This record gives sequence, C-alpha cells and structure tokens, in this order.
Amino acid sequence: MTSMAVDEGLATNVHERLVTLRTVPEKLETMHSLDGVSDRVKGWLVGLFGGRFGDLLHGVWLGHPLHPALVQVPVGAWVSTSVLDAVPGTETPATVLNGVGTATALPAAVAGLADWVSLAPEQRRVGLIHATANVAAVAMQAMAFGARLTGHHKRARVLSLAGLTTASVGAYLGGHLSYRQAAAVNHAAPMLRSIPDGWHRVCAYDELPDRRPTVRTIAEVPILLVRNGDTVTAMIERCAHQGGPLGDGDVVTIDGTSCVVCPWHGSTYRLHDGAVMHGPAATDQPRMRTRVVDSQVEVSVP
Repeated sequence: MTSMAVDEGLATNVHERLVTLRTVPEKLETMHSLDGVSDRVKGWLVGLFGGRFGDLLHGVWLGHPLHPALVQVPVGAWVSTSVLDAVPGTETPATVLNGVGTATALPAAVAGLADWVSLAPEQRRVGLIHATANVAAVAMQAMAFGARLTGHHKRARVLSLAGLTTASVGAYLGGHLSYRQAAAVNHAAPMLRSIPDGWHRVCAYDELPDRRPTVRTIAEVPILLVRNGDTVTAMIERCAHQGGPLGDGDVVTIDGTSCVVCPWHGSTYRLHDGAVMHGPAATDQPRMRTRVVDSQVEVSVP
C-alpha cells in the first residue's frame, strides 16, 4: 500500500469519526427519555426567573443574552490555570485563577438556567446535558481548588485539566444549542433580510383598529401592524425569542409606552422602536419604516 493510500485511509477514518461526533447532539435532540427530568427541573425553576430578576439574567438591559457573556470569565480563568500549571513556580497565581473561575461559574450557570426554562423541548434536552457537563466541570475545579489550598498541587493539576476538558464538552453542546438549534438568537432578524427593498403597500389605513395587532405579509414574511392613535407601527410579526406569533399577542401600556406581548413566553417589545422591555427575549424586535400614501399604509425595511 502506498503512502498516499495510507494518508487517504487515515483522512477517511478521521472524517468518519468527526461525522459520528457531530451526530451525538442530534441524537440528544430526539432523546425523549430526558423529558421527564427536563420537565421536572423546569417546573422547579420556572417561577424563579420572572420580573426584573429574570430580565437581569436574560440580558434585557444589555440587549444581548447575558449567559454567553458571563461564561467567558470562568472558562478564561480555567484555561489560564491549566497554562500556569505547566509553568514551574506558578502555584499561587494558578490557585487564584482556579478560585476565580470556580466562583464566577455560579452566576453564569444561573443566567443559563434562566434562558433554559423558556426553550423548546428539543433544545432543553441538549441544554440538560450541556448543564450536566458544566456542573461536573465546576465540581472538578472546586476539588482542584481545595487540593491547591492543602498543598496537593499535582492532584490539582489533574483535576483542573479534567474539569477544563469536561467544560469543553459542555461548550460544544452549548455551541450546538446556539448555532444549530438557534437558542437565544434573534429569530426575527433573518426575516427582515427576506423582504425586498422599496416601499410595499400592505393595507388601507382604515383597516387598522386602534391598539389591536393586524398581520399582513410581504414576500411570505408576516408583518405586524399596530395603529396607536395616529401612528402606525410595523415590525416582523414573529417574536425574536422563539418565533411566537406577536399577532396573537396583546397591546399593553408599560411606563406610559405602548408595547406588544408575545403570547408564548411573555417577551414584551416597545412599539415605537421595537426595544425589548421584558424577557425572556434579550434582543430587540426588528421594526420597519411606515408611511401613509393616499390612505394606504406602506412599509419598507430600515
């Protein structure tokens, strides 16, 4: 067998193993046996993340999900710990970083749980294993920190590296949640890019009842229209959080400003600019420009 044939065989083998690895999260998505645990945990947690506390954890104030921002601190500290573990005479800074990473993992985990309870069942299945891997990683890092404090640095190095490896598995599943299952991304934003440029006539002004959602479509994209007095608001009708139908939601007044509430999970958006007021959504709802020409409402992309 030639060396080229051997190289091709190795490449094929590696490719097959990578493909097998990629199917693991997909199998988790359809693992209904996880639903019993998932539903019970959701039942315990769902009441904890309402109101302003929930908005804080979702990242409403940030305009971006808070969980992925928070995880940078523990992961960065743990990576730095393992790097220092390979350098002689760095026991003290390695201990400090090990402790910092373990302590800051808690708020990151709480923010992640707040997002998890409002996900779809197939997302929660993957998220459950993601969280389990991260809990195991934190436990290993905590044991490593304890070993460092008692002078068992060799044992601590092994535990820290094992914890970092386990956290990497959790991060891989977190990436699957975000990039494959579209958890915590803005589901409405891609629809805005599907609308052709220019002004589009959607309905007569008189067809719009005051403060009641009306839905029209442009290029098969649903558009939410709300007349509030003399002002007409237009935004993508599918909720940024999980694609819920804002057209079935209620128009409410919050702090003197009219808002629309998603009927699925309660995400609330300000009508005049699409800003998210309450989670679980953390990003704003895409709005469109509006004008009235010859008593006809026209809308266009920003």
